[in-house]
Amino acid sequence: MLRLPVAVYTELVGHCLGAQLDEATGLPLEACGLLGGDPASTRIAVCYPTRNAAASARTYTVDPRDHLRADRDAESRGLEIVGVFHSHTHTDPYPSATDVAQAPDPSWHYVLVSLRDDSPTLRSYRIVDGKIDEEPVVLEGR
Repeated sequence: MLRLPVAVYTELVGHCLGAQLDEATGLPLEACGLLGGDPASTRIAVCYPTRNAAASARTYTVDPRDHLRADRDAESRGLEIVGVFHSHTHTDPYPSATDVAQAPDPSWHYVLVSLRDDSPTLRSYRIVDGKIDEEPVVLEGR
């Protein structure tokens, strides 16, 4: 299970829609970012929007400098990076073969936001040894 405070959900989806648009994020490119939390919990505490270093509409690479900044900030809060998110601009919110191959940590949450339809669709997965398992997402603070 992944528990997302509404404020984190709003920031995450807003980033995917390009609300924080700069040269390497937001539509029409895939957006990406990291999620910070206590690894002993399923609750995400902080959303870290990042630049897509791949600058692509089909793939993403979290900018290494943004990853370092997120790591440092999470550590300063007593948290860790516990997940990654990215958007699929034209397909379902399901991990692609590339997403599975690039899943860096079996303990992480892999969150996908599909922007294919009028309303964004968010799903979360665990990916361990190439096996994809969807996990429930609970929005908190509604």
